[in-house]
Amino acid sequence: MNQLDKLFDHFYDRAVEDSVTTVGPVERKLSLKSTLLELLGDFSDLDAAKIDKDIRVIEEKEFDDYTRELIIVPVTDHIEINMYVLTPKADRSTYPSVLALHGHGYGVKEIVGLTAEGEEDQGDPGIHQHFAIPLVKQGLKVFAPEVIGFGERMLTRDKKEGKQNSCEAMATNLLLEGKTLAGLRIWEAREILNYMETCQDVDADHIGIMGFSGGGLVAAYTAALDLRIQATVLTGFTNTFKGSIMAMRHCIDNYIPGILNHAELPEWIALISPRALFVESGEADPIFPNQYAQEAIGEIKEYYENRPEKFSHDIFPGSHEISGRKAYDWLIEQLIK
Repeated sequence: MNQLDKLFDHFYDRAVEDSVTTVGPVERKLSLKSTLLELLGDFSDLDAAKIDKDIRVIEEKEFDDYTRELIIVPVTDHIEINMYVLTPKADRSTYPSVLALHGHGYGVKEIVGLTAEGEEDQGDPGIHQHFAIPLVKQGLKVFAPEVIGFGERMLTRDKKEGKQNSCEAMATNLLLEGKTLAGLRIWEAREILNYMETCQDVDADHIGIMGFSGGGLVAAYTAALDLRIQATVLTGFTNTFKGSIMAMRHCIDNYIPGILNHAELPEWIALISPRALFVESGEADPIFPNQYAQEAIGEIKEYYENRPEKFSHDIFPGSHEISGRKAYDWLIEQLIK
C-alpha cells in the first residue's frame, strides 16, 4: 500500500466516522430518507401533470400465457417513457404487479425477450435472463420501462457516436446542476408507480420491484423512499461502497455525491425494512464481489431481527447476472400467495 492508497483509506474512514450517530433507529431512518432525497437532487421543477394522459399503444403481441404491449407514457412535456407491459392470461380482475428495471446493456428489450433490433430473441438470454418473462408467466403483471440513458432514451449525440448509453453525458450535466442521474431515474420510477396505480387491473396493495445491477440501484432507493412497494428483489447490486464502486471502475451513474458521509450502502438498502426484501448475488460477480455482498447481507439482516421472514437471500453459482432460481418464487410468494 503506497501513500496515495493510505490517503484514500483516510478519506473513507473519515466519511464513515462522520456517518456515526447516537439517535434512535426510528429517528435515524427518517433522517436518512430525508437526506437521500436531498442528495439525489431536486426534481420538483418537473411538471408531471401529463401522466395518465395520451398513453399511446405502439404494438401488441399475444403469447400462449401472456400479452405484451409497448406503450409510450408522456410524463411531462420533456419526458416520454417507452415501456413494455406484460399481462398474464389469467382469470383475475386485478393482478399483483411488479416494476422491472434493467441494468447496463441495450435497454429494456433485453428483459422482455427481444434482441437489440426488436426481434424475438431465440438465443442466449444473456445476463438479464429475460427476467420479465418468468415473472409474468407466474401471474404478475410486469411494467418494464426503458431506463433513461439506455436504448431509445439516449441523447442524440451519443446515438450518433455509437455509444452504448448516455450515462456519462447525462450524469455530468446533472451534477453541474446540483442533481444526479440516479435521482432522475428514481423520480421516473416513482412516476411509473403513479401510472401503475391508475391501471384498473393492477392490485395497488400488492406492488413489487425487481432491479438488476444499475436497475438494482434504482430499485433499492425507490423502495427505500416509496412505501407503495411491498416487496423488493435486488440482483447484482447489494454490496458495500468500499468493496464495489470505490474499489474498481464502475459507471458514473452509481455515484451520488456525499452519500458515504451519512451511511454505507447496506444501511441505505436497509431503509426498505421491515417491508420484504430479497438479495441475489453471484459467487463470481467481479464488480460487486461476493465477499462484500455477504458482508452487506449480514448487516441488512440485523434490521430484520423482528421480522426475519421478510428478508431472504441467495448467493448463486454465477457471475454478474440474474439467476432467479429462488428470487422469482420468493417474489410470487410475497405478492400473490
